[in-house]
Order: sequence, then C-alpha cells, then structure tokens
Amino acid sequence: MQPSGPPRRETDVARWIEVGVGVFMLAGLVALGYLSINLGQVNWFGGRGYDVYADFATVGGLKNGAAVEVAGVQIGRVESIRLKDYQARVTMRIDPDVKLQSDAIVSIKTKGLIGERFVQVNPGGSDKILGPGGRLTEVEPPVDLEELISKYVFGKI
Repeated sequence: MQPSGPPRRETDVARWIEVGVGVFMLAGLVALGYLSINLGQVNWFGGRGYDVYADFATVGGLKNGAAVEVAGVQIGRVESIRLKDYQARVTMRIDPDVKLQSDAIVSIKTKGLIGERFVQVNPGGSDKILGPGGRLTEVEPPVDLEELISKYVFGKI
C-alpha cells in the first residue's frame, strides 16, 4: 500500500529531527533558567519587602542570604553584612506582609549542632511598628561553641 501524498525524502525527515531536537533543547534551557532563578533565590529588581538592620558585636559565621525567621517560619533574608563603627551591621530584607515591633529581639542562631547560621526574631510587645530602614536595637550575640568548649575543658563553667 502506497502512502498518500508525495513520498518523503530523507532531508525532510532529517529536518523534522533537527526541529524536534531544537525544541527539546529550548525547553531544557527555559527549565534550567527557571530553576536557577527560583532555587537560587535571585531577586530581580531588588525583590519585595522592606529593609531593617541590627548591629551585632560579632556575627559568628552568618552569611549573606541567610534566613530570617520568626517562630521557625522564614520571613526574610540577610541582604548584607558590613562593618559600621566596629560592629557588624546586618541588613535584612523582610517580607512586606510581616510587621516587626520596634522592641523585637534579634539573635543569631545555628540550625543543628554545626549547621548554618540564621537570624531569629522574637516579637516584642510594643505597639510601635518598625518601618523601612528601621533599626532593631535589642540584639543577642551568637553563642561561640569553641569558647564554651574551652571554658568547659578548663573548668571555668
């Protein structure tokens, strides 16, 4: 039985294979770009939310991009860490729907025994809400595990 229409040539089949491979590659690149942006947590045009900052005597291994949490729920990310008047100024980008009180307590914690560092915010009791560019004044420095072990070993605890 003869196929209907003109007979296919090998060049037509090769062209369809090339088009199929091209479409597959394009879909793969789009998927890779999407995953890179979402998993890498890249913010285009500065991202959403507002910035607040806190000054710590030491940040003890905290990195840019670290999570900011309230009650174990992520509410933002650390935008930058820089030196200001011999203290570490930590700037945090907070989600726009989260409002922080001016007397909230900010501390640097560790996930697990030797896990990554993150910023924990304990809500305050004040009615005054911190606005964009506001400063969190109640800070707790991170626990230095090496110092604690050293004190324990040498009997200072």
